[in-house]
Amino acid sequence: MAPAIPKDSLVLVTGVNGYIGSHIADQLLEAGYRVRGTTRSVEKVKGLSALWEKNHGPGKFEVIVVPDMSTAGAFDEAVKGVAGIAHVASDVSFGADPNKVITPVLNGVNGILKAAANEPSVKRFVLTSSSAACSAPKPNKEFTIDTNTWNEEDIKAAHAPPPYTADRGLAVYGASKTEGEKALWKFIEANKPGFVANAVLPNLTIGKILVKGQPASTSGWLVGLYNGDTTIFKNIPPQWFVDVQDVARLHVAALIDPDVKNERLFAYAETFSPNQLLKIFRKTYPDQKFPEDFADNSQDLSKVKNERSIELLKKDFGKPGFTSLEESIKNAIESL
Repeated sequence: MAPAIPKDSLVLVTGVNGYIGSHIADQLLEAGYRVRGTTRSVEKVKGLSALWEKNHGPGKFEVIVVPDMSTAGAFDEAVKGVAGIAHVASDVSFGADPNKVITPVLNGVNGILKAAANEPSVKRFVLTSSSAACSAPKPNKEFTIDTNTWNEEDIKAAHAPPPYTADRGLAVYGASKTEGEKALWKFIEANKPGFVANAVLPNLTIGKILVKGQPASTSGWLVGLYNGDTTIFKNIPPQWFVDVQDVARLHVAALIDPDVKNERLFAYAETFSPNQLLKIFRKTYPDQKFPEDFADNSQDLSKVKNERSIELLKKDFGKPGFTSLEESIKNAIESL
């Protein structure tokens, strides 16, 4: 079956210097596509540019600076001539003021959708959503996440009256991802643009880090725990995880697989707890000393409709399914 966009087509990846964005670009280049990446500063992409030129040759990757994605027309130049768009860039500051986080995120989503709809070359659009668009983690509670699940709780909490104290940050982030993805589907329904849209919803993402000094996002938390820092995981409840390369592969599938249309793809591999991470550390690296187990033994009991994502990993990439937690941990630690 012919891909939805031909090989050697140009694909735009916003926030290409970020952890997930860089891996999407990496997988697209591996699959034979050219990539244009947006960043707020060319300096942030130098290491990745050098890596990709070494691996794929010159002329396969280009950079365009978008200083502020929330401004009108921010992506008008970036979308010119591209066949596909992966909109990854978002606000991950965990700021507590919804007006300073959610509003710019929505401006960015709606702005790039408008730019894409005005560019005849665009045939495919994929949004990096989040598990947070469905639900915050709820330890020890059984519930099901499917295509109709939305995180209304965080929207309500995020938009509650001030004061905007720091403990609201997670709810504001969850609301930004929920409202951002809803804006995608609202735009598609209202405007019926000339491209197919999909969304990928990753949970906590770990795995390989492409170049030293690159932002490692949640994989940085894992590396911190490996090095003895328990601070972050004292506040991270058990939840699902996914390997960053699988997240990127699902974005590629959403861009090029002609059968994937108007879908929410759940990038949830398996559940984990901080104590499982420590157990794998001790097994894999027996000569190193690690912190004692955390006192909290709660578990994530949610059920997620991730069968479609598993199917696409098998069909489009020849994988048996999602990368295991143990392998993903090795990918993260050994890449450093």
